[in-house]
Amino acid sequence: MAKKNIIDSCSFCGRAKTDVQLLIAGFNAHICESCIDQAHLILKEEQQGQKAMIDFTSEKLLKPIEVKAHLDEYVIGQEAAKRMLSVAVYNHYKRLTQPESKKFPDVEIEKSNMIVVGETGTGKTLLARTIARVLDVPFAIVDATVLTEAGYVGEDVESILSKLLQAADFDIKAAERGIIFIDELDKIARKSDNPSITRDVSGEGVQQALLKLLEGTIVNVPPQGGRKHPEQKMIQVDTKNILFIAGGAFDGIERKIGSRLKANMLGYGAKKESGKIDKKNLLQYITPGDLKAYGLIPEIVGRLPIVTYLNPLDGVALRRILSEPKNALIKQYAKLFDMDNIQLDFKDSAIDFVVEKALVSKIGARGLRSIMEAIMGDAMFEFPSKKDMKTLVVDRNYAEEKFVQNNLTDQKVA
Repeated sequence: MAKKNIIDSCSFCGRAKTDVQLLIAGFNAHICESCIDQAHLILKEEQQGQKAMIDFTSEKLLKPIEVKAHLDEYVIGQEAAKRMLSVAVYNHYKRLTQPESKKFPDVEIEKSNMIVVGETGTGKTLLARTIARVLDVPFAIVDATVLTEAGYVGEDVESILSKLLQAADFDIKAAERGIIFIDELDKIARKSDNPSITRDVSGEGVQQALLKLLEGTIVNVPPQGGRKHPEQKMIQVDTKNILFIAGGAFDGIERKIGSRLKANMLGYGAKKESGKIDKKNLLQYITPGDLKAYGLIPEIVGRLPIVTYLNPLDGVALRRILSEPKNALIKQYAKLFDMDNIQLDFKDSAIDFVVEKALVSKIGARGLRSIMEAIMGDAMFEFPSKKDMKTLVVDRNYAEEKFVQNNLTDQKVA
């Protein structure tokens, strides 16, 4: 009788056949469906960890030109930023795979953390997201505006790593080689150069807390994010090999750049070519000193050594963004209608109309989506129910009519 009980039970968890839905027999052993699921999860985690190590130790790492070619498929223009980002990422992952060198035995390559400055809607987040897709590494986007000093209402700086861990399915080794994009960095700039009786808990205080993460240290991270508690189980993450990319609009920094350039144009040290300054795009002249003058502490600027900029989007760039990238908006709407067996024919005249309205809104590529939704909203609501509808033609007259119906005005965004 005892022998029968052993045969009719799982060899791993010991549950009887009557307590499980499925019991698979093997050679002198049995396994239930719960143990199969658990074994599958363990195998999946092991394979992910091995894959992460293989990806970074192989010699198939994309060269900067190859990385930029992938960026070109999704991001229109911004040549300077794409080149610098491609080089920074390539050098960072060369740093992770650097072999022992007899020629440079005592040389240690530092991280290539960088900061991207550009107006809203010019593609800062898109660049970082595309880089992560190309390299197939864990990637997390965090908003600096919600961060505060430890002990205050808001999120601790360590919550940044919680999001990266979640993106890596809690594979610590993979997360420690991932990319974190810190958005809205300009929102934690120092509020004033003058001392205050109140603490700057969401400005300079957050910058001070970020220093250890950017430089590289072992941090105790709450696995599910949120605030840290003494009784909460922590996960230790080493940030030494995590690449940090920060972005921000830095609204008003053009005035500081302009003042610096104007000062350089005066006096005995002035250069003759300084008169050729492009006043419509002062961000191209940005320096780490300008970021410090804006309100970033010198230590943060030093730990984000690579500074690049994004050009403002003109009508030509917006037109290309609408139709050329792999994930272009018009292609997205065409796919949506195609799923209902409706062919979308978006005319050039309608594209011109959308670009004109986007230029008025002054919010870059983000303005394109809201305008397109206003134009296409009625069709997306009505056409799926019309069985005889096979083609939707959108020209300028149709776009203007729907735009007005949705009460969208030409007022500029402040």
